[in-house]
Amino acid sequence: MRHLMAMTAALLALAAPPALAQLSVDVTGEIDSSLKLAVPAMPAQQDVATPAGTASELGRKIAEVISSDLKGSGLFEPSGPAGLPAVAMPEVTFPQFDKWGAFQALVQGFVRTTGGEADITVGCYLYDVALKSELTRQGYVVAPRDWRRAAHKCADAIYARLSGESPFFDSRIAYIAESGPKGNRVKRLAIMDSDGANHRFITNGQSLALTPRFSPDYGSIVYVSYLNNRVRIYVYNIGTGTQRLVTESSNATFAPRWSPDGRFILFSMAVSGNTDIYRVSAQGGTPVRLTQSPGIDVGGSYSPDGTRIVFESDRSGGQQLYVMNADGSNQQRISHGGGRYATPEWSPRGDLIAFTKIAGDFKIAVMTPGGENERILTNGWQDEQPSWSPNGRVLQFFRTSPGRQGSSQVWQVDLTGVNERRIPTPLSGSDPAWGPLLP
Repeated sequence: MRHLMAMTAALLALAAPPALAQLSVDVTGEIDSSLKLAVPAMPAQQDVATPAGTASELGRKIAEVISSDLKGSGLFEPSGPAGLPAVAMPEVTFPQFDKWGAFQALVQGFVRTTGGEADITVGCYLYDVALKSELTRQGYVVAPRDWRRAAHKCADAIYARLSGESPFFDSRIAYIAESGPKGNRVKRLAIMDSDGANHRFITNGQSLALTPRFSPDYGSIVYVSYLNNRVRIYVYNIGTGTQRLVTESSNATFAPRWSPDGRFILFSMAVSGNTDIYRVSAQGGTPVRLTQSPGIDVGGSYSPDGTRIVFESDRSGGQQLYVMNADGSNQQRISHGGGRYATPEWSPRGDLIAFTKIAGDFKIAVMTPGGENERILTNGWQDEQPSWSPNGRVLQFFRTSPGRQGSSQVWQVDLTGVNERRIPTPLSGSDPAWGPLLP
């Protein structure tokens, strides 16, 4: 697949934007009023046909994705492209600010192509309406089939400029697609864009697939496969579509996790009634046992610098969270609240650990690596398995509805706990894993 390329200054052929305006949003507290943005359809320099639609159709669809991305972040209140005035090509770089007075910011752009299989050029501009000044501009050259990536990158640029945070829209999600009766589900590995688009299945359902995780370089997915009483950990190569075996056993094996440098994989394995955490080379080999205590030690998520691991253990009589050094030494309990704690995952920023809090219902929660400032973020009946966005500001999880006919769906919530949204999937979905920003 052709890589998405940032446009050069020559392609934009415009002067650098002035650094005047200070329009921004607060990403740390509860949002009382979102920033109002206008996102009109992007005009086409020449309305020619491409395999993904005409240039003008792409301009409308790109604006729709940008608007949806920004709305889903919970920080913005975008309008458009439906219901907004059309924008002529000259207005992209010289906006008519007077007609956008109801908004605080304006997102405009253009689509340029010669048609057919030729690349499309997408320009993206953000303006402060009150100050009538340009805040940022970006541009991308992509194959027609990759138009959504250009839209996500544009939304990322806007999010980064207005929030001061790293972006996360141009990323993908791996998860387990479920079908069949609740007690006998077919579970397939699947991947999709961060908004649920471009969905595809990786496995065919003949074996049971569980707990996927992207490699740090996005090139691979590690997951567990159960077939004929054998448990295998596979690494699937996204680029080639091939997979290789890392380790296999007749013992229950689960929850593989990458080290930050991609060299090792943590996993849990039950042997003779005792479950411990092991580490194995990502290329395979003999696993090294990291925990030794009686009971069930599960999970394992590295800190971003790779020096520590957070995991869950019932060694104290109930599920609690512990932290240890990467070699298994210096194991210390960090959770001390009521209820049980499960499925911990360290934030890519290093400042928080997300987990499933079990106190009657299952909820998504966070705490510091030292166990302080525990906060509940969701209030569903059964919310579990948090996975961080690349920028450490949003969590993905799955929510299961009650009853025999209940199903699981993929959801997101930000760190305020206010902004939730469901990610559409063609089947029920569980075990979501958010990958890094696409290269």
